[in-house]
Amino acid sequence: MTLTIITIGRNNASGLDKTMQSVLDQTFTDFEYVVVDGASTDGSVDVIKKYAALFGPRLKWISEPDKGIYNAMNKGIGMASGEYVEFLNSGDCLVGPDVVEKMLTALEEKACPTILYGNLLKDMPDGKILKDRCFAGQDITFLGFYTGTLNHSPAYIRKDLFEKYGLYDESLKIVSDWKWYLQAIILGTEKPVYVDIDVTLFDMTGISETNKDLDKTERKKVLEELIPQTVLSDYDQWAFPIAQIKRLKRHPWAYKLVWFLERCLFKVEKRQRKRSAQTLYQ
Repeated sequence: MTLTIITIGRNNASGLDKTMQSVLDQTFTDFEYVVVDGASTDGSVDVIKKYAALFGPRLKWISEPDKGIYNAMNKGIGMASGEYVEFLNSGDCLVGPDVVEKMLTALEEKACPTILYGNLLKDMPDGKILKDRCFAGQDITFLGFYTGTLNHSPAYIRKDLFEKYGLYDESLKIVSDWKWYLQAIILGTEKPVYVDIDVTLFDMTGISETNKDLDKTERKKVLEELIPQTVLSDYDQWAFPIAQIKRLKRHPWAYKLVWFLERCLFKVEKRQRKRSAQTLYQ
């Protein structure tokens, strides 16, 4: 089997119902579905049982206590039989009934890369839907990961990569998928391939979107663990100014103005250094 979709959740029965319905609605049905519930007490198990009758043998599920999000995701990987896995957490949805068909077709057309990713639609609290194309096929560098990440839910990840790079770090609460990508893509050899397909609708009220302080703390911990300080110190100092310049370059008139001011200031500094040097040797 080519694909296993993995859904994890705990005490989010309404979100789980929405997620499972979007998977059931797929026009292409030759894939496996795994649901890992964290011993919910709100009726989530009843939702799973309802859909179990509709999915039949394509659905595997458990409901038992876990040690957090990434422990549940690792359980899902262990239960998966597909060559590729996609993580569609409770509350998130596939955007249309033909998404799996489109992505599997693209997977074949792109010669089966180890990671294939599409677009993420963000369901904002104010009701707006924003499209996030992430890197959109551009080269993925350490700078891109220092300031951002590769979206998780619209990605098809070859399952054997979890043998190569290990499972998700369960000591982290919200950035373990980012750490795994960092190890596989930046420090490893994987080259994700992009397709312009809207894949998932992402619930922006989840823990990763509502706890930015923890996100920063965990990212800092991971970077200090994996990246030499001699490299990291430069990124700590210059990553965000570089990101600002990249944004300015999207507006040529603003970039030219900043470039002109920088040239003027540099020439003044250069003349001052030259005068100082002449004074020193007179």
